[in-house]
Amino acid sequence: MSWLMTAITGGGLVLLFLIWKTFIVVPMRENIIKERLGKYAATLSPGFHFMLPFLDKAAYRHEMREQAIDVPMQSCITRDNIQVEVDGVVYLKLVDAHKASYGVANYRSASINMAQTTMRSEVGKLTLEETFSEREKVNTNIVREIDKASTPWGVKVMRYEIMNITPSKRVIDTMEKQVEAERQKRAEITMSTGHKESKIKSSEGLRIEAVNVSEGEKTRRINEADGRASEIRVVADATAQGIALVAEAIRKPGGAAAVRMRLIDQFLDELGKILSTAQVSVVPGQLANTRAFFQGLGEVASRVDAAPAGYATEVTPKPVFPDGTQTAPQRVR
Repeated sequence: MSWLMTAITGGGLVLLFLIWKTFIVVPMRENIIKERLGKYAATLSPGFHFMLPFLDKAAYRHEMREQAIDVPMQSCITRDNIQVEVDGVVYLKLVDAHKASYGVANYRSASINMAQTTMRSEVGKLTLEETFSEREKVNTNIVREIDKASTPWGVKVMRYEIMNITPSKRVIDTMEKQVEAERQKRAEITMSTGHKESKIKSSEGLRIEAVNVSEGEKTRRINEADGRASEIRVVADATAQGIALVAEAIRKPGGAAAVRMRLIDQFLDELGKILSTAQVSVVPGQLANTRAFFQGLGEVASRVDAAPAGYATEVTPKPVFPDGTQTAPQRVR
């Protein structure tokens, strides 16, 4: 019985092995290359497939989804002979499992090497500044070149992205100094421009102020001149009216007598002021005949009365002294 159980167990194991080798399930994300007796037989798409035991085998399994492959850091020389370290990532997708199996030994390694060589070539065409400012252009050129070379491999390059561009430490120090110098230059230009604009604004303000002051002074002088002219006209009109009224009053009955009385009063007042304040003696002031002076005033009044109406005669009365002359007395200390 023991040998029978052993035979059944062995037969079951052989059956399971045959079933394992006969049937295969391909996942949705993969393609499998089937070889029969060492030759390509078929590409198995996702699903359940039958294989001949000991004749067919699954030679290659390929990932059909898009893959992101890191491109290691490598040293590149720019067009201006500056050494930089550049790395990136390439995105590719397998479109033909047969070509990927028999067209190249390892399409992943081949794609990485192709990306590195193309990247060195593209960076060598640019200066250091252009490598930073034209990344998009570099990425497009690398994708175009890798895709052209990977077509026989059954690989489609979707895109390429440069991750880091790292110059040497010495170059970084030089770039930092250059950037600092450029910033200092822009700061000085900005400050000088601001100072220039400030000076211009200040001079414009002074010019406008001077113009306004001169305009104000001009207006002030014109107004003052107009005021003085108006004052002179008003005073002249008032004086003329006063003189006309006085002349009119003198021509009336009793006007001449009133004038004589007014002149006598003023004369006496002024004479009293002079004698009270004078520090010298007036000769012949003490012997002066006041009556003679009054006679001179009477003569003036008579001339005024004799003047025709509407005509004013200006008469300056000259006092008549006791000696019969009209000469002013001499002053003696």
